[in-house]
Amino acid sequence: MGCPENPGCRPALVRSRSARRGRGSRAARVQGAALLGSLMSHFTSEDEALLQSMLRQLLQSVKEKITGAPSAECAEEILLHLEETDENFHNYEFVKYLRQYIKNTVGPVIEEETEKCTSAQSQGEISGYDTLVQHLTKKARESKEYREMIHALKNVMMVVVESLINKFEEDRMHDKELASKAKKERQSDYYTDNCSDSDSSFNQSYAFMSQEQLQLLTEKLDPSQPKEVRQEALQTLCLAPASDILNCESWPSLSKHLTISLADPDATFSEKILRFYAKTFSSSPFNMTKEVYTSLARHLELYFLSEEYSLHISAGLDVSNSDVNRLLKKVRLLNEYQKEAPSSWIRHPEKYMEEVVESTLSLLSLKHKPNHPASPDFLSPMHFLALLDIKAVWFKKWTHAYYSRRVVFRLLERKYRSLINAAVQQCLDYFEFCKAAVNKNSKVDDFSQQQCSDTQDFSYTGPELQYIYFVHSLCLLGRLLIYKEGQNLFPVQLKNKKATVSRTDVLVLFVQLIYSSPSYPKTALAAHTENYSPESLVMEILQVFCDQTGCAAECLYTDTVIDALLHPVQSLLNGTEVYINCLETTLLDVADILARIAASGDGLSLLLYGENEKNAKDSPTAAHVLVQFTKKLLHDDISLLSGSEFMPVVKGAFIFVCRQMYRTCEGLQMLIPYGLHESIAEAWRKTSLLSERVPTPVTDADSSSSISQESKTSLLWEETLLDALLNFSTTPKGLFLLHSTDAMNDCVNFMFNSLSKKIQTNEYEDFGNRIIVTQMATTPMAAVSLQNSGFIKALVTELWALLECGKDDLRITQPKSTPVDPIDQSCQKSFLFLVNLLTYPAVFELLSKRDIPNKPMYSFREVPTDIIDIIDRLIILNSEAKIHSLFNYEQSHIFGLRLLNVLCCELNTLLLLETQYKVSQVLLTAQEENVTETSEGPGVFIIDGLSVERNHVLVRINLIGGPQERILPLRELDKDSGLYPWPMFSSLPVPKCYLAGIPRKSEFRQDKDVDKLLKLLRSPDKPTGWAEIYRKQFCKVMKTRPNSIGGPILAELIEKFVSHLSESKTDCYFSTGSYKAMDADVKKENLSSVQQLGVEMTVRNSKNIKEGFFLNFLK
Repeated sequence: MGCPENPGCRPALVRSRSARRGRGSRAARVQGAALLGSLMSHFTSEDEALLQSMLRQLLQSVKEKITGAPSAECAEEILLHLEETDENFHNYEFVKYLRQYIKNTVGPVIEEETEKCTSAQSQGEISGYDTLVQHLTKKARESKEYREMIHALKNVMMVVVESLINKFEEDRMHDKELASKAKKERQSDYYTDNCSDSDSSFNQSYAFMSQEQLQLLTEKLDPSQPKEVRQEALQTLCLAPASDILNCESWPSLSKHLTISLADPDATFSEKILRFYAKTFSSSPFNMTKEVYTSLARHLELYFLSEEYSLHISAGLDVSNSDVNRLLKKVRLLNEYQKEAPSSWIRHPEKYMEEVVESTLSLLSLKHKPNHPASPDFLSPMHFLALLDIKAVWFKKWTHAYYSRRVVFRLLERKYRSLINAAVQQCLDYFEFCKAAVNKNSKVDDFSQQQCSDTQDFSYTGPELQYIYFVHSLCLLGRLLIYKEGQNLFPVQLKNKKATVSRTDVLVLFVQLIYSSPSYPKTALAAHTENYSPESLVMEILQVFCDQTGCAAECLYTDTVIDALLHPVQSLLNGTEVYINCLETTLLDVADILARIAASGDGLSLLLYGENEKNAKDSPTAAHVLVQFTKKLLHDDISLLSGSEFMPVVKGAFIFVCRQMYRTCEGLQMLIPYGLHESIAEAWRKTSLLSERVPTPVTDADSSSSISQESKTSLLWEETLLDALLNFSTTPKGLFLLHSTDAMNDCVNFMFNSLSKKIQTNEYEDFGNRIIVTQMATTPMAAVSLQNSGFIKALVTELWALLECGKDDLRITQPKSTPVDPIDQSCQKSFLFLVNLLTYPAVFELLSKRDIPNKPMYSFREVPTDIIDIIDRLIILNSEAKIHSLFNYEQSHIFGLRLLNVLCCELNTLLLLETQYKVSQVLLTAQEENVTETSEGPGVFIIDGLSVERNHVLVRINLIGGPQERILPLRELDKDSGLYPWPMFSSLPVPKCYLAGIPRKSEFRQDKDVDKLLKLLRSPDKPTGWAEIYRKQFCKVMKTRPNSIGGPILAELIEKFVSHLSESKTDCYFSTGSYKAMDADVKKENLSSVQQLGVEMTVRNSKNIKEGFFLNFLK
């Protein structure tokens, strides 16, 4: 058994087993104790018999688990993990015997080691229960007693097991002799579980079937044998392990017999074979089950081609019929295997999978010959498969992985194109049927909704069968066109059409099904859990196409498909008659797909410029059609939609499509002439006035509910319009248009309320809000709106909660960990929001002419609410009161210094902060105070996180320019010495080590493409279109080698390019003009403090540049 070696038994060496030792009879414990001495000395026949009985009892108890294992290795694993899986494990006499034997043999060793460990534990040498267990286990396994015990057990068990095997062989031969006497007795003795004359525990199942027995079974299952013989043999087959049968030499013959017997008129007989197949599928590996599957598929193929099969589509299908029910069971078993096989066939050779795929496609492509009388009305295998798997889940699983997809598409291309042709033909036939019915103004029967009936029906009519086949074909084609290999199967040639059907034609057909097939309002569809309407199925397919960018670019992004999508929109614009069952639902679906297309770069380009940009000027593109239609919707100029309860939803859907376009600069540029922003603002004003006029609800319940619903609808529509206006601010030009609508304050309030309610929760919308805030902060009016709405107050309050006091509703169960990063991860989002918000226009509006509070005392509960408070409490800490008011002084101050460091990158912001708050002097004073105190005089600077951060900010503030004009100190210590390598200072000027030596022109690397640009600009005779050539060459260099253009070279390129443009009348943007200043025109004005500081910094920077050149000259 190897139990002493099993890790699961090792805890028994040290755990208390008193509860379990008490179980069992006293006689068993006495017998076990008597055997302890005999094992080590003399092993008698009585000992052997007793151990055999114990072991037989154990094996008999786990017989079902062992015989159900597919292989010997699995059976061994079951025995090794028996303690974990069998709750009666410790009640077996053999286990009790082993436990007692281990205790008596190794117990003294464990007790001795335990005493040693106890004394060592008291001295602190060993700590912890787990450490003690590991130590005792190791010592026990290394002891001499343990090795002798294992050796004795192995020897004894080898004798016992060998005796059991011999006993089994004797019992098997004895049973074989008895079986030859009488037929019924032999069957009873061999194949029943409870009728055995032998005392062997192995003769009650076919755990080890011989080749002779399997050959005998094969002969008895021959169709020529009597029915009773075949039934008894089949009963035996069902009880036998499937692995033995599939591995036997007679399996090919047995498989043929089973395939023929499946067509037996006796339903019980064929059902037993199906049970055997199902058992094989569930318990055998793929390399074995594929033979059973191909056998079943071959049987079905022969059955459908036989004269016995006579089912027709026109006659319908009665599922309650016994023959039909049997056929459906066979197809269902086939389909279940189709769904499960992909999870295992990748672990086997490709030829096995190819056999399964080919047998399936051969069956499904089965058709009667054209001259056959039942050919047009043939109820094919595909109809039955569609009944059981209407959405073609089997095909989806087969094409999911490339390993199997490659084989499926290869076989479809070489042999079974008829499957694709039939699927396309089925979709075309259904579309023609719907189109004809709609044109006649007659209602189309919608079979997709009939399954929702409460009454149970066991029959299908012919049209219902055709519709189910159509749904299956639609799903199959939708999956097929996702992949490049599937697209290569097109175009296809149909029998009744001269022209071929391309993949674009199929997609156009899908789109036409949206507005030609029966459709219902969204509220009606929401009531059904499973909806098989063509409209919903096509929407699922097209949505997947939009997500698959590679496939969509080649299939969906074509003018033909876009025109098909816009067909109902164009018809409504032109005022032509529209034959659509549910216009609102169709328009919502079209808007959904168009919005998904516009969300990608290629799709947006297609909508704006068309498939061929050169022809876009000749005819209006999709973008023009959509914006015109959206404006008509907003002005309620669509007569067919007037009075519809879904009108606001349709408007919102098409506004969203336009929003996907005007969120980009190129899309907005195309939509500006239509004045869409004005139409949306006008609709918002009307809705806002209506919502204000909603009367107060009265006590009557009915009127109250109606008014409440009306107000909710009006409020939702108002928010949709505000959201559309707000998204204009994603571009600078769009923000200007939003300003012109006078809806800025309302849009900002709406955004803040949405964020407060946490409506937008996903990462994409959060990123979109940051873009909107950044764009708004670039204009003074929008910055003031952000302030007035409470947005900035909420942002500052949330930041303070994260930095200092935490959330009020958060229960503190353990101390907060000390942050190791300069800006903790929890504060990074707030930091980025502040950086995006504090552009110069926003800083000027929020801080100009405002003094810092500089209070003598700050309460711990005093929370900042404005940007000026952030500067006062986190950046300019010039008093003890401010420092003592912070719980996390160092972390919060570093956050403020990092924010100041980013703000000072904008020169205008730096001048404003320096003139109003003298931030440079505040930081210098803090550095001066951050020194060691010595009796001899001023000490050295204390190097900590704050002093390093202040030093970095001081260098950035007082030295302006790029990396070739100044050197910004790093914020880390030297790796070798462990010291801070940069000198600190507490007074100006800045040490010269922070000045960068300006390189000479000869040190700049010359690039060949840059030389071409310079030669082109320096040449007096320029070719036609030189400006475009220059732009392309410049963009090429900037994309491939951006570092090659910089400094003086970039300045020279820009200067010469602008000079040449000014000389050309056609290319000149601004006229140079000639102006002469007269003394009388000169006015004397006093410079502001900001202007004076700017002049001083300019002069200082010029001196630094001069010193840099001088330093470089000396080098």
